[in-house]
Amino acid sequence: MNDRSAVDDADAPRWQGLAPVHAPDARWLLLGSFPGVASLRAQQYYGHPRNQFWRLVGDVLGIDLVAMAYPERLAALRAHRVAVWDVITETEREGSLDSAIRNPFASDLASLLARMPALRTIAFNGGTAARFGLRQLGPLAARYRVLSLPSSSPAYTMPYDDKLKVWRELAGP
Repeated sequence: MNDRSAVDDADAPRWQGLAPVHAPDARWLLLGSFPGVASLRAQQYYGHPRNQFWRLVGDVLGIDLVAMAYPERLAALRAHRVAVWDVITETEREGSLDSAIRNPFASDLASLLARMPALRTIAFNGGTAARFGLRQLGPLAARYRVLSLPSSSPAYTMPYDDKLKVWRELAGP
């Protein structure tokens, strides 16, 4: 990943990601790659109506996050000790596909982890998040239970029940 001295590609828009949602007592950290255009425009994590993130997390926690307004969803995550962020904090990208990410800047995961001493599990939402995130974490990953989950994106066409079966591993040991 690039540092901030990278030269911008004039052909693709440069996007800034969303701030982390967390609390010091978080026990799970769910990391995506980078928000899609619909999420960035709404300034909401997983803001695309077909993204299954809120349904998956809600089903794992046993609450209906989909029925809640966005601020209530965030409050419910915090109440259940769940943090959310992305492994990329800024990038150039046309559209919303991870394959279009160019010149990404890494999120400061180490700094966030230091603010969450109760954290036990880091879960990556999709393969791109896992590839970038594991590289960023390096030896820090050994301190946590690390899961690579199937993407909640509508572009990842695995059946919902199959995704949920893997996402339920969050509730494990």
